[in-house]
Amino acid sequence: MANDRMGAVGERDAVLAFKAMGMRVESAQTQHEVHRAVMKLAREGVPVIFITERAARLSPETMERFKSSATTVLIPIPGSQGTDGFGMQRVKANVEKAIGADILFESPAGDGRKEG
Repeated sequence: MANDRMGAVGERDAVLAFKAMGMRVESAQTQHEVHRAVMKLAREGVPVIFITERAARLSPETMERFKSSATTVLIPIPGSQGTDGFGMQRVKANVEKAIGADILFESPAGDGRKEG
């Protein structure tokens, strides 16, 4: 099954849907559980791991560890309580780092919007 190359880590109710799609799922509620779950999936060769924003915030050291990994990527997603903006903040920061400008949230010049 192709989806076994992806995993999900986070609150049980948020990651169960991923299991139904054939993904590898690890429920995690504490900083230690999040770290252990991500490390387990990474050791097992799972290259794409979706992690709930809450779980990502619980374990910033784990997020930092995989920030520049060539083999495993952690993708923050909203949990069962919705989004708190953490995932989008990371996307914005990565885009700014890569190209040196905020192209996602700045309004383009000449679009008719007034600033102020």
